[in-house]
Parts: sequence; structure tokens; C-alpha cells
Amino acid sequence: MKEFKEFVMRGNVLDLAVGVIIGGAFNSIVTSLCNDVIMPGVAWIVATASGMDLVNPDTNQVEFARALQSLNAGPINFGNFIGAVISFLILALIIFMFVKGINKLMAVGKKKEEEAAPTTKKCPFCKSEIDIEATRCPHCTSVIEELAEEAVKK
Repeated sequence: MKEFKEFVMRGNVLDLAVGVIIGGAFNSIVTSLCNDVIMPGVAWIVATASGMDLVNPDTNQVEFARALQSLNAGPINFGNFIGAVISFLILALIIFMFVKGINKLMAVGKKKEEEAAPTTKKCPFCKSEIDIEATRCPHCTSVIEELAEEAVKK
């Protein structure tokens, strides 16, 4: 059970799960865009280009609905598309809050790592990195006075 818990709590597994869920939700947006927005326009263009009789001889008005029905396409449904986008945003917000909560739980369990004492310092003359206990810079051979005085006192 402990190994399974470690496996699930690793970041890669959580990232993969979020990616799959968001990808599935995004699929509904793409499907709605194609079926409800793009395809009715394509159907109308095909009907117009094929010379389909779009004018009702009785009323002398253009009947797009009849042409779209003959091509199995309905009117442009922006409402369905907007509904799919809103559903996606709500799901993304829920997933975000879930992941944020999981990250806080994981942070509580971890101990804060203490900062390690520095092992190097900068030479005041040549600005190169030198050992923290060095009394002379190996690059410019300058004597680091404060450390030299401390070494003499010891």
C-alpha cells in the first residue's frame, strides 16, 4: 500500500491524469465547433456551389433552412458551442482546485530543507569563487585579510 501511495503521489502520474481529463473535455469543444459552427457553413457553401435551388418560387425568398436540411446540417448553433466552452472552463477550474489541494497536502508532509552553509565565497579583488576557508585567492594570489587575521588568532 505504501508503494502504491508513493506511485500515485508522484508528480508525473498526477500530471498525466490531469492531461487526460483536460484532453477529454477539450474534445467536446472541438466536436461542438465542428458540428455546430463550421459544418452548417460548409453545408451552405456546398449547397450554393452545387446550384441547389435555394429560392422558393412561391415567395421568391432564399430558403437556407431547406438547403441545410437536404445536406443534414442545421443552423449555426453558437449556444451549443458556448455551452461546451463553459463546461470546459468549469471542469478546468475544478481540476485546478483539486491539484492545488493535493500540492498543499504534499507540502505539509515534507520537511523544510535547511539551507546548507555556503562552501565558497567571492574574492573581493578578482571576484572569482574560492573556498570559504581560503586565506589567499588561488586565481589572483591576493591575501584575504579578514581570514588571514582569523587564521593567525587560531
